[in-house]
Amino acid sequence: MRTPHAHRPHAHRPHAHRPHAPRPTADQQAARRPTPQLPAGHPHPQPARRGASAPAAAQRRAPGARVRAALALLTAGLLVSGCSVTFDSGDEEVRSPFTGEQVEPGPVLAVKLDNAPDARPHTGLASADIVYASQVEGGLSRLTAIYSGDLPAETGPVRSARESDLQLLRTFGDPAFAFSGARSAVLPLITQSPVEAVTPDSAPGAFFRSGDRDAPHNLFLRPTEALDDAPGASDASDIGFRFGEAPEGGRETTEETVRFPSASFGFAWSAEDGAWRVSMDGSPAQDTGTGQVTAATVVVQYVDVHDSQFPGTPFTETVGSGAATVLRDGRAHDARWQRASSGDGTRFTGEDGERLNFATGPVWVVLAPAPA
Repeated sequence: MRTPHAHRPHAHRPHAHRPHAPRPTADQQAARRPTPQLPAGHPHPQPARRGASAPAAAQRRAPGARVRAALALLTAGLLVSGCSVTFDSGDEEVRSPFTGEQVEPGPVLAVKLDNAPDARPHTGLASADIVYASQVEGGLSRLTAIYSGDLPAETGPVRSARESDLQLLRTFGDPAFAFSGARSAVLPLITQSPVEAVTPDSAPGAFFRSGDRDAPHNLFLRPTEALDDAPGASDASDIGFRFGEAPEGGRETTEETVRFPSASFGFAWSAEDGAWRVSMDGSPAQDTGTGQVTAATVVVQYVDVHDSQFPGTPFTETVGSGAATVLRDGRAHDARWQRASSGDGTRFTGEDGERLNFATGPVWVVLAPAPA
């Protein structure tokens, strides 16, 4: 269940209107970006700052609120593509280019989340605008949560980065990227990339260890403090998603499952929630603050998963084109995806070749291995 979380009014953040200020050069960014020293799977130890990982002040967003917002968009016949939409009356509203929701976009924060069984339930996952699920070593999965504008008080558990994260995140410009460790050979690639790295070394006050879980599944992040460590992070902008009236056709479905070699994701349509209830490895996906995690739109994006330049680590290729399935409103739509370069967004089109609209609300994208 998606919740209203800690809203960060732009008036409270000096860099909220950063697009009007000169962006640091690549050399300046590299000079001030610290290089983490620990290998993947071994987060930097920090003293426990809190006894539990769950945000006590999390509030519920009534599922009907998101449904009403979506219906309002459909009634007005809007296609949301950027940070503002214009109604027939001429009035404008600021909306998220990631969800189509009425919220002022802010700096983009990407967080690499653990998804091992011992890492569940997650914290702050239901608050993410977009969640990417990708394959890692052993056919297991990790999550990348994207936040902008509204932020949860806490999120996690946080784990290590992968090389393919850099290609995926380039679509967001220069986002803040919070993670804990990476292979030693990957660290220079992160330093050279446009992302604003946020690690336990660079922002120790943004991370804390929970007392109710064992390491390495107990490292959590405070997103507000994380963004304070990334003043050059890009604001949310168009990444190719479109929101609006449901496309015609598709097939009715109540449940879909996507399988990795050693992991699975399930999505069950709930008319009560007006959203898809997420499950992982056969169990409901839970958020410590809100309960059941849901998605308004689910994209199963079939991609090439091949060996990376580092033995034993797969690379998920998100540049190119291929088939996709888009789930919204209890129906599955066959689609195609296309992304010309790492700096571009991803276009999703239907069988008629027209852009395929998503439902207003959080989006899950499962980067599934394409069939042979």
